[in-house]
Formats: sequence, structure tokens, C-alpha cells
Amino acid sequence: MLPRFERKSDAKVFQQPSLHLFTAIILTGTAMPAWSADASNERKSKFQQPSENTMQQHPYVGMWVTDDGGVRHELLPDNRYDEARGSRESAYRGRYEVTGTHIEYWDDTGFTADGDFVDDNTLHHGGMVLRRK
Repeated sequence: MLPRFERKSDAKVFQQPSLHLFTAIILTGTAMPAWSADASNERKSKFQQPSENTMQQHPYVGMWVTDDGGVRHELLPDNRYDEARGSRESAYRGRYEVTGTHIEYWDDTGFTADGDFVDDNTLHHGGMVLRRK
């Protein structure tokens, strides 16, 4: 049902090309084709954390500590890490991803870092040497 207009000027507003464009934009945003939804879900899955079940068998999960005990770096099975420095527990927290022997970190505050596992029990990270505990 079309709206009734009290004045002719009201009817002209609804006949403006810009209003038709605006309406088309609004409707396009609400009706998303199935292929677009699938692509959106595919992009989301790329950035979701791997399942805990997958990471429990990862060889580098566990506690890593500097020789002086000043830095304690725990790689959790859900691709999260928790790093303590000195007496400051959980000084840094974030997510990590391991590719081969290389590790990338994304701190929750936006800081990024990386490191390399030189063997099963030694991690070089940020100029430090951490060993498996």
C-alpha cells in the first residue's frame, strides 16, 4: 500500500533519484546472496582460533623460561600465551601461531613479536633464550 500524502511537496521527496539509490543500498545490505554468506563464513574461519583439541598435541605447548627465571612464557593449548616478567604475573597476554619452528605473537594490546624454536627445548624470542620447563 502506498502512503497518502497531505501535500504535493511530500510526494516529490519520494520520487527523488537519490531516495531510490538510498533505498537500493539499504535493501542490498539486508539481502545477502548465499555465495556471499559462504565467503563471509570462510573468511571468519580463517581467523578463528584452532580447536583446543588440535593444539594439545603441539610439541611447543608448555612453559618456557629464561635461565635467570626472569621471564616465564606459557604457550597454552588454545593458541593463547601468558608471559610473566619478574614479579609481574601475566605481564603480556595474547595469541600465537606456530609455523614449522617459527612462532608469531599478537599481544592483546596490539604489540607483535616473533621467535624461533632452535630445538625441542630452546626458544629464541625477542633477544632472549627461553628453555622448556
